[in-house]
Amino acid sequence: MPKYRPNVAAIIRNAAGEILICERKNNARAWQFPQGGVDKGESLIEALHREVHEEVGLKSKHYDVVDQKGEYRYLYPPAVSAKKKYDGQKQTYFLCEIHQDAPEIEIGHKNPEFSDFDWVRPEEFDEEWLPAFKLEVYRQVMRDFFSLDIASA
Repeated sequence: MPKYRPNVAAIIRNAAGEILICERKNNARAWQFPQGGVDKGESLIEALHREVHEEVGLKSKHYDVVDQKGEYRYLYPPAVSAKKKYDGQKQTYFLCEIHQDAPEIEIGHKNPEFSDFDWVRPEEFDEEWLPAFKLEVYRQVMRDFFSLDIASA
C-alpha cells in the first residue's frame, strides 16, 4: 500500500477572477499553485497559512479561505519516489480570495521554490505546464473548483 505525504495547496484568486500560478525554480516552464507538506501536529489550515506565507509572502489576514476540497492523491514517478520517504502525496486544496489591500506577491519570501508568478484566468490554465504525474490531480481540481476541463493551449 502506498504511503502518502499530507499536503495542502492554495488556489489564490484575485478580484478579477484570476488565479495565482507560480513557476518552479528548478523546472522552468513548470507552473503550479503554492503548496507544501503538513508538518507533524499541524492542522491543514495551519499548514496552508504557513505555506502561503513562506512561498508567496501573504499572511492569513490577506486572504479568506472560501472553499476546501480533497483528498486528491498522486504517486511520484519512480525516480522521485526513490529519493523520498513517501510514495506520493495526498492533497487538500483551498480556494482563497485575496483582499484588495493585500501586499504584492513576494516569491520566495521564506522558501525560494519559485522563480516567477503570474495571474491567469482559470480557463487559461494549460496542462502542458504540469509534470505528467500531477496532471490528473490538476484536471480534477479544475473540474471541482471551476467546472473546467484543462487542456493544452
